[in-house]
Amino acid sequence: MYEQQQTTERNSLNTLYLADSAAFAVNVSSEIGRLRRLLIHSPDRGLGKVIPSKAQDWLFEDIVHLDMMRRDEYDYYVKLLLYFLEPDTVRGRVNSLGDNNRSFFKPDSPDYFRSTNVIDIQWLLSDILTDDTIRTRLIAAICGIERTSFQTQQTLLELDPVELAKVMISGSLTDRTMLFAPLPNFIFTRDIGIVIGDHVLLNKPAKSARTREALLAQYIFFNHPLFAPYRDKIIEIPDNEHAFLLPDADLNRDLTRSTLEGGDVMMIAPRHLLVGVSERTTLYAAQQVMQLVFDRNLVDTVTIIKIPKKRDYMHIDTVFTQVSRNTWVLLRSLGRTGDETRKRDVLHFFAAKDLSEELKILQFTKGQEQKPVEIENLEDLLVSISQKDLGATEPIRFIYSGNDEFPFGAREQWTDSCNLLALKDGVVVGYDRNDKTAEAFREAGFDVVGAAELLQRFDRGESSPDTIEKTFIMLPSAELSRARGGSHCMSLPLLRDAI
Repeated sequence: MYEQQQTTERNSLNTLYLADSAAFAVNVSSEIGRLRRLLIHSPDRGLGKVIPSKAQDWLFEDIVHLDMMRRDEYDYYVKLLLYFLEPDTVRGRVNSLGDNNRSFFKPDSPDYFRSTNVIDIQWLLSDILTDDTIRTRLIAAICGIERTSFQTQQTLLELDPVELAKVMISGSLTDRTMLFAPLPNFIFTRDIGIVIGDHVLLNKPAKSARTREALLAQYIFFNHPLFAPYRDKIIEIPDNEHAFLLPDADLNRDLTRSTLEGGDVMMIAPRHLLVGVSERTTLYAAQQVMQLVFDRNLVDTVTIIKIPKKRDYMHIDTVFTQVSRNTWVLLRSLGRTGDETRKRDVLHFFAAKDLSEELKILQFTKGQEQKPVEIENLEDLLVSISQKDLGATEPIRFIYSGNDEFPFGAREQWTDSCNLLALKDGVVVGYDRNDKTAEAFREAGFDVVGAAELLQRFDRGESSPDTIEKTFIMLPSAELSRARGGSHCMSLPLLRDAI
């Protein structure tokens, strides 16, 4: 078994968490309230194990350069998050946190930043693995899922909690021996859970490549001391209890399976939840979520948005996200149809028309679930949310992917132009490669600035997270964009200010 000294070290980290747990709150009631706490996962060694022949099985379209993704891209994301959520950790250190201090970003290092506001899920996992009972059960569960040998199970039992957490995520030992498949999608923490008010909805991934992620999330939320006050507020979605009795030929996935991923769930406003039905989330799961949140009186309104079941769109947060109280970024072809601006390009118009015909929006009110209201298009829904739910008084504005120019709308949506994380109302993070979308932000009056430059401004005292307004922050994205997920996907907000 792992050495006593290592146990003592891990217990000291648990003490740090326990010291903060009294003030640790979980609550999200919008997509744009000032972000105060979130879960992330920095790219791990498993990402460097993806090979072309397995990429699509593991839900990747390409292979990535791991060190470049970490050093030149994701680390800027972490620095930004720290400056907004825990500035004393990073203020004045932006230039020094480069190649010579890589351990600052690694949860397995004693020099790790140890924030309880910007929390790496690997650190939480290693914390709970100090408990022998949890450790034994989780190893057994993973070995069962992965169909490993008994010897592999014994090997895992000998690892210390820090290394064991890394192996459970990456699938490989420090000597590069692969025990089972990596979890390259674990950087997309949004998909493993969503906070709805002061409750946590645990998700059920559609693809078997993400089954282990769901298991790890389940163990963390139910066992880590930070979430102890919320254990009776964790929601799990049941499958159809009779689905396993049906022959495979009779199974209708949409009607019998509960698969749900966080990119299809948005706590869009106080008392209003959006749930997407997509390639990854079934109608049955959306109905289950609606009933659960109504039963617990968490919301008054649930809007179900059915989008085309295509890899291009995957989740609703790949086709729209919120920028500010009155501003949204959106893929134009899923907006309104038939207006004159879209007829200027015949190809653009017909492509958009085909997509919009696959879009269906139903809005349900608590107590009147049998009388949903059908909303004609996505833009009408978003206007209604801004005006009625969020009290926007200024004109509602849409910033379109690719600046609504053919073929850039579709090209840039594919590289996550619509998948933005709001750090506060009007301040969002996106990718630098989506030039036309950035141009649209400028035309809308936003300051468009690279992450590196903005961090320098913060360090020089020329700007601050408290004073910054109406800004589109561009992350370097040559490698991150290959993973097919943006900043919205790479975040699981745990706490936002009320709006």
